[in-house]
Parts: sequence; C-alpha cells; structure tokens
Amino acid sequence: RMGGDDDDDDVPQLSSHTLAALQEFYIDQRQREGTKISQGFKQYSIGSIEEDWQLSQFWYDDETALCLANEAVLAAGRGGRIACVSAPSIYQKLKEQDGKDFSVYILEYDKRFSVYGEEFIFYDYNNPLNLPGNLIPHSFDIVLADPPYLSEECLRKTAETVRYLTKGKILLCTGAVMEEQAAKHLGVKMCNFTPKHTRNLANEFRCYVNYDSGLDRDSSCSECT
Repeated sequence: RMGGDDDDDDVPQLSSHTLAALQEFYIDQRQREGTKISQGFKQYSIGSIEEDWQLSQFWYDDETALCLANEAVLAAGRGGRIACVSAPSIYQKLKEQDGKDFSVYILEYDKRFSVYGEEFIFYDYNNPLNLPGNLIPHSFDIVLADPPYLSEECLRKTAETVRYLTKGKILLCTGAVMEEQAAKHLGVKMCNFTPKHTRNLANEFRCYVNYDSGLDRDSSCSECT
C-alpha cells in the first residue's frame, strides 16, 4: 500500500464522550447479567433476553405483559391454544403460568428465542405464510400480535399470518396511528386499555380486539389481575 504514516487517517476515531458512554453501557450490561445469575433469574421472565433495538424490540412492562397474558388465557378458554406473533414479552408471561390449562407458541424473528424449544417458530413478516407444516390453519383460539414496525406494509403482512392462524379471536398491539389500518386488515377495534412499555416510546400504543374483551372495560389492568 502507499501512503506510509497516513494509512490510519481514514480510520474513524470515537470521541472520548462516546467511548465513555460505551464503557458505561457495557458495565451496566455486565452488572445486569451478574444480578440475573445471583438471583437465579427465571428463564422465562421478562428481561431474561434483553431488548434489541436494531430489531425494533421494546418490551412491555411487567404489569402490561401480565394483563395481556391473562387476557389471552381467558379468551383462549380451557385447553386453549395461543399464538404470540412478534410479542415475546407476553409469551414470557404466559410461560410463567405453565401450570395452567393452555398451550402457547411464539412466532419470532429473533433466533435467541429458540431457547424455548419446539414452541419457537422462526417468523419473518416479509414472508407471512412461510410457516411450518405443523401449524394447521385456523388452529389457534386466539392470536396475539405486535408488529415490529408502525407501517402499513408490516401490519398488512402480519395480518396475513394472523388470519391464517386464528380460529377467530385477535388481540393486536400497535400504535394508535394504525387504528384505521388495523380495522381494514384485521377488523379489530381499539380498546380502552393502554399498554405500557419498560421504556417510554415516542408513539402512543394501544390494543385492538375483534371480540368482547375485558380490555375494553377499563384503561387499567384491574380486569386482568
């Protein structure tokens, strides 16, 4: 190569401020991991897998996830089958209730969730019907979906998956701005209940259903706890 001592000129340099922020992030991450180990962190609890913002992942707070999980169990009924499409924090809450009479699958792009074994199904909304043969059409009593992006395309393609899987009941979580598209693609209406995330998001989130739900009677979790 030519250039001698100038070879390093094109290598981007991180500012001292950025380096300090990165160091703080990694220290915080190691501390959290250490806390999980020392507390015997539950495999299925929210936070056992960290959010990946590059995959547009934002976990629900504990109360919201529990409320939506309980709603899914009630809607599915005794011995019911539940599908969580791109909704891992709700799946994790359902797994904490493993003794109850229901079964649940998670359809998720993030392969870290393959630790949940046969219940994990790799899912890419860009190929909404690229699903394993053992997922029989219309075999789930309720499908709970949380599309990763607030776009018409993402909702439309996720809706294909939801309609393929559900016997009828749908619980959709997405932005308030998607209300019209949600009605168009899934026939769902906005509930009074307002979901909350562990981190404050810029966009207002809401829940939508196509059946008579406890979520429609209260904006809090009092119906579900």
